[in-house]
Amino acid sequence: MSNAPGLVSPSTPCFRGRDLAPSGLVRSGLFMVARNARRAPLRCCAPTVGGGVEDHVLGAAATSSKPRLPRVVGMGSKLVGCGSAVPKLTISNDDLSQIVETSDEWISVRTGIRNRRVLTGNETLSGLAVEAAKGALQMAQVEPDDVDLVIMCTSTPDDLFGCGARVQRDLGCKNAWAFDATAACSGFVVGLVTATRFIKGGGFQNVLVIGADALSRYVDWTDRGTCILFGDAAGAVLVQACSSEEDGLLGFDFHSDGHGQKHLNATVKDEETELISNNNGAPLFPPKRSSFSCIQMNGKEVFRFAVRCVPQSIEAALLEAGLTSSSIDWLLLHQANQRIIDAVATRLQMPPNKVISNLANYGNTSAASIPLALDEAVRSGKVQAGNTIAAAGFGAGVTWGSAILRWK
Repeated sequence: MSNAPGLVSPSTPCFRGRDLAPSGLVRSGLFMVARNARRAPLRCCAPTVGGGVEDHVLGAAATSSKPRLPRVVGMGSKLVGCGSAVPKLTISNDDLSQIVETSDEWISVRTGIRNRRVLTGNETLSGLAVEAAKGALQMAQVEPDDVDLVIMCTSTPDDLFGCGARVQRDLGCKNAWAFDATAACSGFVVGLVTATRFIKGGGFQNVLVIGADALSRYVDWTDRGTCILFGDAAGAVLVQACSSEEDGLLGFDFHSDGHGQKHLNATVKDEETELISNNNGAPLFPPKRSSFSCIQMNGKEVFRFAVRCVPQSIEAALLEAGLTSSSIDWLLLHQANQRIIDAVATRLQMPPNKVISNLANYGNTSAASIPLALDEAVRSGKVQAGNTIAAAGFGAGVTWGSAILRWK
């Protein structure tokens, strides 16, 4: 697959599933652990429901958990459950027309979006992630204790250091490791394929992959070019080990090109603060307090990039899977703009009745958009067991990638 001219540089690396050997993961014996070292346990005090204080030993759950089953590497992976959650507040195009110069017709014609959900009050991104994950666990009929790994795909965590461990705690997944993954609107597809590598190379059995973002926190609500696009949501899937014959990941393809960062970003900026300096020309101290700017986007360049690169990526993943576009039951793209979705579907010769889209109701929810749309399609009966799905994410970085999946 050759690179088309434009945003993508000629040296863009490509990683494909069969090109990668199964990951070697940390096991006992790879690192020496002093199990009998005598140390005072680190303790923290947490408020109880009744307002008192309980003495919680950090890491106690890990040492007292039930024994794990022997790890079996080389297993396949299948999607067995999904869930989603959205904030209560709906912001319509008419609502936006009250704060910026726009209209429902202007927005819907250019983007396909009519409504979006926004976090308010006591709602948090972690709370949405927990709710979505609970839905996936319930559908999969898997208990929290049986989850081995939680991958939190987000660019907008509640905490600068990530919120994967917080979600793991709130779900009660005492035996699970958790971490955050950041790849913007490609994040969920990246997390999904990462989950299959932990199963294949590390012998994990059950992995929760959560895509959640609250881009409303970084939107300039006076800029009609961007404030009309974004919303908040969370979606999750439970990926489970299976035999190689049942493997539900048929092929994948990933790319990144940092030359496109200038077209879609939210960079760090320094706030104006009173600084202390001396008279000998030494650096100013303390450093300026930093925050992130609002989302900046060159819509035309992002559109050109998406409609050129996403079909190429899907075709590469289909080639790896030994399939053609006619073999696909559903096309499930990151829900960024209906014109992008339609253009990609046309290039892949996918009829409209095979394209999943809920963009009109939620807008661009970044890493949440694919699992949110998948959950609605599954629960409505549209996606059936055995269906083949071509999923693709694309966004800031720029990054993009696709995966050919079989549902259950």
